[in-house]
Amino acid sequence: MSQILRLVVTGASGRMGRRVAALAARDGRFRLAALIDRHPGPGCLEPERLPQALRAADVLLDFSAPEAAVRFAGLAAAARKPAVVGTTGFDSAQQARLKAASRRIPLFLSPNFSPGVHVLGALLQAAASSLRDYEISISETHHSLKKDAPSGTALRLARIAGAARSGRAPAVVSQRIGDVVGDHTVTLAGPCERLELTHRAHSRDVFAQGALRAALWIVGKKPGLYDMPDMFPAK
Repeated sequence: MSQILRLVVTGASGRMGRRVAALAARDGRFRLAALIDRHPGPGCLEPERLPQALRAADVLLDFSAPEAAVRFAGLAAAARKPAVVGTTGFDSAQQARLKAASRRIPLFLSPNFSPGVHVLGALLQAAASSLRDYEISISETHHSLKKDAPSGTALRLARIAGAARSGRAPAVVSQRIGDVVGDHTVTLAGPCERLELTHRAHSRDVFAQGALRAALWIVGKKPGLYDMPDMFPAK
């Protein structure tokens, strides 16, 4: 798109929100219309100001917390503004509310905006389908302050593996330690060999850049629920 995209970032004081805002501020394709967080500070508004902020914005981009993200997506739907949600840890009721919002607006919902993780999922699908007799395990490590375990990314990988086998998803082993950005390993073990598929994120910037790319992509789409496979369709 040729015009500058006006962003409202919710969860703007968190780790991901700060990176999204910093990268958007340096990118001529974006303008920060508002930063929203439950801990407002200089340049950051309280959530009650979101309806007003959305009137001067093109897209909502959220990295907050599950209940807040659902509420913010509902406000975006009421304002008829597209939303990109990177928050994870939703329960089934919250997922249903997000799906309801997507009937009114295009809503890009993904637990991971890394292109590499998207490709990891495709590789896993192929491997799990081909090596049908191999056992599958998934392990993931994140920083010690991450609240949800397993991560949304690990749960997605488990669903991909389960769907490829038309059966139950494999268990996930989670570790929370230090300042690890995000490591995910899928192991397929068979007779006399094993295959390991690993993705390691070196910086949160890969997720922030992917979320910004999703914000550009979602503008002009029809209402509905979108994800990384929609933005990177198989060829």
